[in-house]
Amino acid sequence: MASTNSTPTDPSLSQDDIAARALNKRYDSLVTVRTKAIKGKGAWYWAHLEPILIRNPNTNLPKAVKLKCSLCDAVFSASNPSRTASEHLKRGTCPNFASVLRPNSSVSPVPISSLPSPSSHNHRKRSSQMGTVPCPISHAPHHTSSTSIQVHSLAMIESSRYCGEHNYSQSPNPVGIATSTGPNQQHVGLSGGKHDLGALAMLENSVKKLKSPKTSPGATLSKEQIDSALELLSEWFYESCGSVSFSSLEHPKFRAFLNQVGLPALLQRELSGARLDAKFDEVKAESEARIRDAMFFQVASDGWKSKNPCGEENMVTFMVNLPNGISVFQKAVFTGGSVSSKYAEEVLWDSVTGICGNAVQRCAGIVADKYKAKALRNLEIQNHWMVNVSCQLQGFITLIKDFNKELPLFRVVTENCLKVANFVNSTSEVRHAFEKYKMQELEYAGLLQVPSPKCDTSKNFAPVYAMLEDILSCARILQMVVLDDCYKVICVEDPIAKEVGGMIQSEGFWNELEAVYSLVKLIRGMAQEIEAERPLIGRCLPLWEELRTKVKDWCAKFSIAEGPIEKVVEKRFRKNYHPAWSAAFILDPQYLMRDTSGKYLPPFKFLTHEQEKDVDKLITRLVSREEAHVALMELMKWRTEGMDPLYAQAVQVKQRDPVTGKMKMANPQSSRLVWETCLSELKTLGRVAVRLIFLHATSCGFKCNWSFMKWMCVHRHSRVGLERVQKMIFIAAHAKLERRDLSNEEEKEAELFATADVEDDMLTEVFSDAPTVMGLLEPVVWMANQA
Repeated sequence: MASTNSTPTDPSLSQDDIAARALNKRYDSLVTVRTKAIKGKGAWYWAHLEPILIRNPNTNLPKAVKLKCSLCDAVFSASNPSRTASEHLKRGTCPNFASVLRPNSSVSPVPISSLPSPSSHNHRKRSSQMGTVPCPISHAPHHTSSTSIQVHSLAMIESSRYCGEHNYSQSPNPVGIATSTGPNQQHVGLSGGKHDLGALAMLENSVKKLKSPKTSPGATLSKEQIDSALELLSEWFYESCGSVSFSSLEHPKFRAFLNQVGLPALLQRELSGARLDAKFDEVKAESEARIRDAMFFQVASDGWKSKNPCGEENMVTFMVNLPNGISVFQKAVFTGGSVSSKYAEEVLWDSVTGICGNAVQRCAGIVADKYKAKALRNLEIQNHWMVNVSCQLQGFITLIKDFNKELPLFRVVTENCLKVANFVNSTSEVRHAFEKYKMQELEYAGLLQVPSPKCDTSKNFAPVYAMLEDILSCARILQMVVLDDCYKVICVEDPIAKEVGGMIQSEGFWNELEAVYSLVKLIRGMAQEIEAERPLIGRCLPLWEELRTKVKDWCAKFSIAEGPIEKVVEKRFRKNYHPAWSAAFILDPQYLMRDTSGKYLPPFKFLTHEQEKDVDKLITRLVSREEAHVALMELMKWRTEGMDPLYAQAVQVKQRDPVTGKMKMANPQSSRLVWETCLSELKTLGRVAVRLIFLHATSCGFKCNWSFMKWMCVHRHSRVGLERVQKMIFIAAHAKLERRDLSNEEEKEAELFATADVEDDMLTEVFSDAPTVMGLLEPVVWMANQA
């Protein structure tokens, strides 16, 4: 029976792998928190504390996550960054912290906690106890000076008459403004109450400016510094395409920030005019130069299957994959709703000719998320040198839909889970009991997830998967609900309650649920790896073989017949299969295998007879008729002699990825380079190999976020507006590909919130630490509320 305490884990992982993943996840979470903090979205101390991942020297697996002080190189435990900052930085343990805060000065900085909250009643009480507190608006000194305004007693109400009505007037001079120089002068209150203090401070500040008009607050920057800062700011704005609107530049607080640091205000017309055109021309020229330098390329088209918030318009992105592993953004095309296969074919071909003009043979092929196979196939037939493949990511995701459609087990589990979830959510007594036990066990409430009635679960299994995951995570809670006395009373009168209760207490229900959940999780996990690694087409056959092995293990674990499962997998494999998979697998030196004689030979023994024929057919199609027999002779030589063992071993050198911990090719480009150098005697076959083995098997190189689509929806009826949006998308996509950042902002934020337990622990520590820390946070909370 399934575990009732937690979501099932992958049984193929060892305890060391699980621990390594947890450490990597915590390290990534701390790095994400620190990155956001450095950008001004988190705690101050992350500027001085740096997460480090310590590895075991023998196994190279992570063994601990630590925090390193960048000021003195001290290393601490990463379990509680807030406490580390308090004990090491704020208490003076770090010898270099004070000098960093105020260089060339021995005066300690004024703590943030000394700033009062204008709307906090509790802080007002503390201010009256602490005495003089600097006004958050005034820059006046705390003592009486020649610039202080001497407030005449006739403009005030005497304290003796007023203190009985307002307690705050009894506190000594809260803004540090002298009311009299006489020793026996009584404290007076302002007629407008506490809110007059800010106005009075502003008045004093105006007097100061009149006395010394040449002094200006804020930073003083040179023209070069201002130009450089504005250039960086504009690039950030362009690269955050859609996430930040033009109207945000007119926000008063953003303008105040620019003024505070000594920068002029950025105007909308400036960012949407000449500066945007100049940046676009610069990025466009750089992209075109990279494409010109390459002898050939592959076009990747993604977005034909994506959904968008507009309902009608859709954005399809085009990238250019170069042999050296670099991907260059080309353009974004806006299409309307459902388009025909002929239209998709025309758009794809226009992209090819737009890149290379009449030299169309430079395009080695196209990879696209499969809109219509006919479009890719027609272009391949018309241009014999091209290899057009559908995206493997879409193939694996579609396999889940195939299982849901063709396996009765999926239908039974889905129906049973819908019955359980709907009954628990809709029956008030059961719902209250469920929320009570969920709060006790998981410390948060909420109903079970249920797919929307409008959702077609036969085409979209994601909502069903979320429901299965939610029910599995609440297995123990549901069993507690069924054993509750109130549920037993309901079962007497409601037959559905009795049926649901029987399912929840049935071992078969949980075993079937875990089986379906595990299979979908297995395929989704492989799909995520495909999306992250972006494999080449030579990896396709090993990927599908890996899937078959995992599915067989799954069948054995849950005692399920292999026949129907294998039938679904093979059907999807045949639909996605392309002869180039087999040819690239044979021609890529990284898959060479050492035989008993010591030679490194291509792995023909792993191909079926039909796949061997596919290799011959594809190679003869990619060369001219005159060269076909030469290519086949060279293929036979490659099959019998292979490659020099020393070069073969050099190509297959692997190293451990520091992020995932997996072994990967040390130099992925070496597979192609050996064909152009040490295998130059196989000239005809080599021309085919270098064009074939660099081709990508996925089209997911750049992800558009919803902001892109929103901007497109807003400006799609304006030629000028749409042109500006396209330029900004081009700049943003170029920057993301330059950083090799293939994710989008929504996924990053979702991942960050999913690992928010690190920050939650920090906040828990802060709020339970001491009352003075709450005083530190009050001004920040007040500012957030005002914003």
